[in-house]
Order: sequence, then C-alpha cells, then structure tokens
Amino acid sequence: MTIRNKAFGIFDSGVGGLTVVRAFHDLLPKESITYLGDTARVPYGNKSKETVIRFSREISQFLISKGVKAIVVACNTASAHALSSLKQELSIPVFGVIEPGVQAALTATRQGRIGIIGTTGTINSAAYQKALLTARPDLHLVAEATPLLVPLIEEDWLEQPATHLILEEYLKPFRDADVDTLVLACTHYPLLKPLLSRLLGPEVTLVDSAEACARYVQKSLVGDDWFSTGEFEASNRIYLTDQPTHFTAMAERFLKREMDSVEVVQVGSL
Repeated sequence: MTIRNKAFGIFDSGVGGLTVVRAFHDLLPKESITYLGDTARVPYGNKSKETVIRFSREISQFLISKGVKAIVVACNTASAHALSSLKQELSIPVFGVIEPGVQAALTATRQGRIGIIGTTGTINSAAYQKALLTARPDLHLVAEATPLLVPLIEEDWLEQPATHLILEEYLKPFRDADVDTLVLACTHYPLLKPLLSRLLGPEVTLVDSAEACARYVQKSLVGDDWFSTGEFEASNRIYLTDQPTHFTAMAERFLKREMDSVEVVQVGSL
C-alpha cells in the first residue's frame, strides 16, 4: 500500500482525542483514521513523565503495527512529556497538539495577553508557557489547571448549572488579567466552546487545539504523496484498551456522527 492510502494514527489517554479525529474529518475528509483510546489507563494527567512516555511508546508501536503513515499524539499530557522521545525513536512523522495550539494562540492574540486552561499535568508541565514565551518573551500569560472539567464533559453536563458555576470560578483569573485569547489545552474542552464563548464574550478568542492540530498536520506534510486521493473510501478504526460505560453515546458527542465499530485491545503491560 502506498503512503497516501494508509491511515493517520491518532491516540489519546481516553476519548477526548476524538475531537482531533473530528477535526481531521472536517479538514481532510478523504483520510482514514486509526484511533487508540487508552481508556484502561486514563487519566495521564496524574501520572509521572516516565510512565506517560512508556504508555506512549507502547501505543505508538500498536499503531505502527496497524500500518499508519503518521502518528498524532492527541493528548496534551503525552504531547508535553513524550513527543520529543517519539520523534527521535520513530521512523514516521509524529505530531502533537501543543505546538499547533501555541502557533494558533500567537496568531490570535491582539494584545499579547493569553490564558491557558488544561489538566493539572499539562499546566504543571509548563509546556505551553515555555513555548509561548520562547516565541514572544513579552507575553503576559495566565495558566490555570481546571481538573473538574473533564469529568463534567464526560457526564455530558455541558449546559448544567453546576458546570456554569464551576467555569465562572475557573475563569476569574482570566477576566482579572484581561486576556484576549484563551487556549483550550485539553482535547475534551472544545465541547465547552459554546458555553465558554457566552461567558467570556466575543472579545476573547478561543484556541481549539484539536482544530489547530489538524491544520498543522496538513501544512507540515508537504507534497501530494502524503494525502489520500479518495480512490479508496475513508475508514475509521477505533480501538480502546477498555470499554467505558456509555462510550458510544459519549464518543458520538465528540465526533458529531454515528460511531463505527469499536474493538477492545490489549496494549503493552496492561
């Protein structure tokens, strides 16, 4: 099989990376996707760097065994801790979600005042902060861990009063800092964009790392040989390391389409 007819491999610690799959569907509808959600070992945000690297290596080898042409690390924590190792070790292109999100934020900001929300692991890694300040040392940054949001999203509490109240509390530092751009540094968070937009108003630009990642991959893989011509029908293969309760309904919210078949597999040292 030629490179262009192979699938993109995308992985995440759970189901949040399906927002990246959706972004690929929207931007590159002819491309096939092979997705692995490490639902047996989620979350990654409270695990050590060494453990996240090991998990990421195991998943990457699984995806390579399925014949993918490139790997997208659709997990901010894994992107922060494991991306550099994967790039050095693997013979196919590897992309993360942090650099695309950083570039999008730098383009979006008008006054150099950028906020970042993410899991505790992502915020504590300072990966976004370091990358942004390396590009523009004059930036004013506010980064806050928002660990309650992922459980609320996975419970489909996108419009519940409790979610509204928690977001109001989380957003106070960003309002106080008068940020003009907010980076959604977790692939679950795009599902909260409508509510965040209402709470923050049109003067704050929301940077969706999932959308930014798909655009970044499209621009980075130069040449027609990387992309499908549509000669073969695009397919989606979804693998999980455990079947979560209500997974199908939850995944369809992330994908905004009906689910394809799902296979539960063992990866690495589960």
